[in-house]
Amino acid sequence: MRTYLILTLTLLLLGAIQVSAQDAPSAAQNAENLRAQLRDVQTKEAELQYRLNELDYELKPENIERYFAGVGSTRPEELREHRRRQLQLEKDTLNNQLQSLVASRQRLEVSITQADAKAYQQSALGATNLLITQTWHQHRGLVMTGGVVLFAFAGVIFLLIVARRRRSPAR
Repeated sequence: MRTYLILTLTLLLLGAIQVSAQDAPSAAQNAENLRAQLRDVQTKEAELQYRLNELDYELKPENIERYFAGVGSTRPEELREHRRRQLQLEKDTLNNQLQSLVASRQRLEVSITQADAKAYQQSALGATNLLITQTWHQHRGLVMTGGVVLFAFAGVIFLLIVARRRRSPAR
């Protein structure tokens, strides 16, 4: 009986333990973080676009010929074709990366719009509602623990009453 009682109390008290995570950033902070990510994506996008422009210039036939101007070879056509394939492969890879960055930029822009709307809603709620919400979150663990302790206490009383009835002789 005691083992059952101890096990029950232990399980009830473990249920009341609250693991607090870090506070979630506010919508305004979230929007600012998204804007920083957007700036990074735009910077990478600009770098890729710059390199693509360079590759377009290098892919012109006269520039490929100029690249091998000082090189003597018995097969200059093969060298030029190999160079063109290398440059085209790099260009295709960069185009794929650029498309991925454009998609990321678009998703970030949508997320920023949503975060801005949420920040506006939070600011429109006013300090009173936010204070009530924060107070509830701060004391939620205490309320839960109190409820579990009360429930456990009632369970112990019930078990003691049942145990007494079993021990007492029948009338």
